[in-house]
Amino acid sequence: MLNYIWLALILAAVLLGGAHGSFKEVTDAAFDSAKTAVMNIALPLAGIMALWLGIMRLAERSGLVQVLARGLRPILRRLFPDVPADHPAMGAMVMNIAANMLGLGNSATALGLRAMQRLERLNPHPGTATNAMCTFLAINTSSVQLIPVTAIGILAASGSANPTVIIGPALAATSCAAAAAIIAVKMLERLPMFAAPPAQTGNGEPVETAPPDEEEASPAPIPLRWWGFLLLAALAMCFAWWFARDAFLAHAPANPASSSWSQAVTAASNLAVPFFLSFFPLYAFCRGVKVYEEFVEGAKEGFQVAVRIIPYLVAILVAVGLFRAAGGIDMLAHWLQPILGRIGFPVDLLPIALVRPLSGGATIGLFGELVKAHGPDSFVARTAGVILGSTETTFYVLAVYFGSVGIRRTRHAVLAGLAADITGVVASFIICKALFS
Repeated sequence: MLNYIWLALILAAVLLGGAHGSFKEVTDAAFDSAKTAVMNIALPLAGIMALWLGIMRLAERSGLVQVLARGLRPILRRLFPDVPADHPAMGAMVMNIAANMLGLGNSATALGLRAMQRLERLNPHPGTATNAMCTFLAINTSSVQLIPVTAIGILAASGSANPTVIIGPALAATSCAAAAAIIAVKMLERLPMFAAPPAQTGNGEPVETAPPDEEEASPAPIPLRWWGFLLLAALAMCFAWWFARDAFLAHAPANPASSSWSQAVTAASNLAVPFFLSFFPLYAFCRGVKVYEEFVEGAKEGFQVAVRIIPYLVAILVAVGLFRAAGGIDMLAHWLQPILGRIGFPVDLLPIALVRPLSGGATIGLFGELVKAHGPDSFVARTAGVILGSTETTFYVLAVYFGSVGIRRTRHAVLAGLAADITGVVASFIICKALFS
């Protein structure tokens, strides 16, 4: 599927560039996109990857990831039946989903790449996405998050009287997108055209195709002792106090009905990274793990992963950049305008709906322009903010996540991700029309 989409974007960009006489813009977009993929995304991501892969190694060596996976085993077993319930991939996916919900951005990406590496170890066909990988990508492309921080920030900076009013609609829309993604991915994986028979042992059970690494050959962590419980409890109490202070005591919201939830989630988001960076190493230390040495070993993988995804990032970003520079997005908006106009869908929202699966930066730029043109409290601006908060850059996510483990045949992941985006846009429009129109 991705082969056809990528080739179509390239050819359409060249043909449109020739028709419009804009080959210079197309050429500049190709070089700019290639530079952005390496200098602005891959290399900065290397440091973030090193940090979070080091922390994840501590969580895995101490047994904390397995504890998290066991806590959500009933849900995870239904979503990922092909993954053993006690496999490290389960805990890594839980941490990624939690980070996405809190809007932690690149931190969530690093955790998601770690989960992908763990899922790849169960892959009987290297280079082809498994059902578990496609399901995990579908959940990520549905962009489940509690608060659309970026959209709220732009609305607030533009002078909105109530920028947090989009929180409820965005949460409802992103929930619809997540449900659509899961339904789509589970239905599509059953179609013969997307079938990928799993490799099996003689007794019919899936096996790990990658050799076990030193992590699994290491001795089991020691049980927590009384002083370990005390240290962890003291740290947890500190964070509980800081959360209560920042969420309920530090500021008195002007509009408690609409701001209390936003303030609480914002406080949780601000404290999430410091909590991970302190609690996981302390827990590992209390269980006898050599925290510094293991962190360094895990961090070594960060740069390797960042380098591995560069070709995939260049491929997708160049194709998207060419298509945008050649006027492809404007052409699609022009074609769809008469159809969507009949159902009351604002024409000004078409570009942001079309660009969102392709480019996050371009979507934010378009959102800023809409806010300036229509006002921060207008129906168009609020609907655009909800779309921004309930959808995801599907092709970027696919390139980064699948590229990190060398997946070339994406099977039904693209269609499931696009189903989530379309559902997010439609749900955003319907909900906002009911509330704000």
